[in-house]
Amino acid sequence: MSAPLLFHPTPDAVYGFRHASLIARVDSPYQRIEVWDTLQLGRLFTLDGRPMTSAGDEFIYHECMVHPAALAHPAPQAALVLGGGDGGAARQLLAHPGIERIVVAELDEQVVRVTREHMPEVHGGAFDDARVELVIGDAAHYVAAAEGRSAQFDLIVFDLTPPDSPAAGLYTRAFFDQLKRVMSPTAALSVHLGSPYFHAARIAGLLDDLRSAFAVVRTMHTFVPLYGSLWMMATASDSLDPAALSADVVTERLAARRIDALKHYSAATHAGLFTVPASVRDKLSQFLKPTS
Repeated sequence: MSAPLLFHPTPDAVYGFRHASLIARVDSPYQRIEVWDTLQLGRLFTLDGRPMTSAGDEFIYHECMVHPAALAHPAPQAALVLGGGDGGAARQLLAHPGIERIVVAELDEQVVRVTREHMPEVHGGAFDDARVELVIGDAAHYVAAAEGRSAQFDLIVFDLTPPDSPAAGLYTRAFFDQLKRVMSPTAALSVHLGSPYFHAARIAGLLDDLRSAFAVVRTMHTFVPLYGSLWMMATASDSLDPAALSADVVTERLAARRIDALKHYSAATHAGLFTVPASVRDKLSQFLKPTS
């Protein structure tokens, strides 16, 4: 039976899908996981009623979260995905042939199980690749345990629920500082921020904390249908600047790494991804600190 599937990015806003069918529901110790089938985006899953990933547009979010930072790094070998139980970020990272190790630190094993069963096109078999290590448990505990080890990460991807969720402690200056102790000197991280129209204050706070922790912070912007809005992400590093890559360099690195099956991100769209629309700048300006 079909029913409306509605999302509330703020108490005063609503959007969704008029006809949706509930395929599966699991109440894990951490959250409610639901898989829905929709006419517009195919299958999608939600956590506690929030949209996470859809088969129809997941490539937009995952490609932007992975490839700009990965291409800015001359030779990434090790990556850490915080969250990412649907496998989409790991699948994109595996496209880079120099990657030797990917750790996916996912809190909820039921997210992995449910999405592997119902949304195989998202993970694309990533968890069956020998380079991918799935660690079930609190990502903060994993990072704390990894401090001091010789192996460090070149890329870190925040593929988590939003900051106003159980993952709140990972979106803090203290955790950013902790992450730096497991990052290589030329490492970069990418983090999703939210919608400038729905979450402006939250985004500004995250950007302030990122800029306090890292020397180079760049924002990205693209429309994500599942999220119902223009969506902001950021890269942060002490040495890498993905926004400085020219279209020619992006083209060369994509070709050198034989990455040719992307659906959204490309050399032609790279600069636009990092170009801040005036409306977004105006929206955030009232929240950003004067020194930002």
